[in-house]
Amino acid sequence: MLETFETVAKALADPTRIRILKLLERGELCVCQITAVLGLAPATASKHLAALKVAGLLQQRRDGKWVYYRWAERALNPYAQAFLGLVGESLKTDPTVTEDARVLAQISAVALSSLCARGRDAMPTTDTETMP
Repeated sequence: MLETFETVAKALADPTRIRILKLLERGELCVCQITAVLGLAPATASKHLAALKVAGLLQQRRDGKWVYYRWAERALNPYAQAFLGLVGESLKTDPTVTEDARVLAQISAVALSSLCARGRDAMPTTDTETMP
């Protein structure tokens, strides 16, 4: 049991992983969406996502060439379930989490094929570019 707790605690000891969990709080996202919001290299994002999955905090599914992650529906252990509850209730007004949510809203308007091919470069750079 101690090893299980340690695995979950270590997975949550990195601020980037907390940010990923907060992004996924509302539903699943493609890896390219996560990398675009956080400004991470795909390999770095994959490392963080793998640690969260091993800890039982995330589930993944593949759809063609895209891989999606979401919170684990049934946590593999009681610690993962407890920590997901804590993450869900925490940091609601944190400036970084708020900014991530704002960027995610912009990214969600971009087609996945474009986003995965170009990352943040696929996003409009000014508010006027989003106008018809």
